[in-house]
Amino acid sequence: MLMDAICFVFYMLASGVIVTGMFQEKGPNKLAAIICVLIAMGLHIAILRSGILIAPEMGQNMSMLNVASLVGWIISVTMLVASVKLPNTILLPVVYSFTGLIVLLSGLIPSAHLIQINVHPNLLIHISLALFAYACLAIASLYAVQLSYINFRLKEKNASLLHSSLPPLMAVENILFKLLLVGTVLLTLSLVSGFMFLDNMFAKEQAHKTILSLLAWGLYTVVLIGHSLFGWRGKPVIWSTVVGGVLLTLAYFGSRFVREVILNA
Repeated sequence: MLMDAICFVFYMLASGVIVTGMFQEKGPNKLAAIICVLIAMGLHIAILRSGILIAPEMGQNMSMLNVASLVGWIISVTMLVASVKLPNTILLPVVYSFTGLIVLLSGLIPSAHLIQINVHPNLLIHISLALFAYACLAIASLYAVQLSYINFRLKEKNASLLHSSLPPLMAVENILFKLLLVGTVLLTLSLVSGFMFLDNMFAKEQAHKTILSLLAWGLYTVVLIGHSLFGWRGKPVIWSTVVGGVLLTLAYFGSRFVREVILNA
């Protein structure tokens, strides 16, 4: 629990350095933020290792909070690497704060959902594709929110100090569609692998996940086709991306949140 708390503190320190720097003329202290978040990520991966890899004979603990923590780590690492060239400074505090909170919650609310991945290697392929698809599309949702905020700020007559830190509108939009494309391809592969390797995709416990994932996949596919053929952009794309992210979140974590957190509270 102590390691979880320290990890949370360093994630929040990284967020605080970035947020306070946005209101300063010289901008955030990137070196300080990177040092803080690298320490947090190092502690985080150690926490994940001890929390998921309980024992080879028992299997892997893929509880809802462990999976959410793993996704948070993947997103945080991706966003940190992407920050070298992509305009995502405004999103970093959101990602780091969310990841830190998940780490803290996983320590406060221990739960178990053991899976023998070693016995079913095909399951590892499906889970990996699903995790990376969700992470990519979650980042796309963050970019959609950022795009909406930039649109809102550009329409305001009086620009605040934060306005100078905003990235170019078209750059964010281009990244959004690239993320949607990659995420949708990964989601497609995840669904295909699920139907190929799993026998219970429409069983009672899995039906909601499959249906919601298919709905999200359909929504993302329509958006990408509409953008490619008809030049769709703006609010419809933003809202569709956010709704798709909500559908995937409900698919991946909805029922497990009820079973593992609410019913065990």
